[in-house]
Amino acid sequence: MHNFKEFQVWKRGVSFCKNAYELAAPFPEEEKFGIISQTRRCVVSIPSNNAEGAGRKMSKYFSRYLSIFFGSQFERKAPLLIFLGLGLVTESSLMSITRELNEKQKMT
Repeated sequence: MHNFKEFQVWKRGVSFCKNAYELAAPFPEEEKFGIISQTRRCVVSIPSNNAEGAGRKMSKYFSRYLSIFFGSQFERKAPLLIFLGLGLVTESSLMSITRELNEKQKMT
């Protein structure tokens, strides 16, 4: 088993969750159960899958969860483009978030 709390990618994933929650805070109230909920579930799954995989005793299971973790990062990119098109985020916010996701993907 691995201590996920020591992984830089997990620490950054937790920080990324905080940033995503802050980003979605000003979104329209009618999106509470739509894109806001989807976004929050997606970003929470990033460090959660990393932690769950670290708790597995066999490397093949850890690798599986890292794969899911990686996929969740891609899942996060799609709504960002939608948010940009809807005018809910700025181009600079999108670039900053995308840069952070790319760095985490490289770490994985």
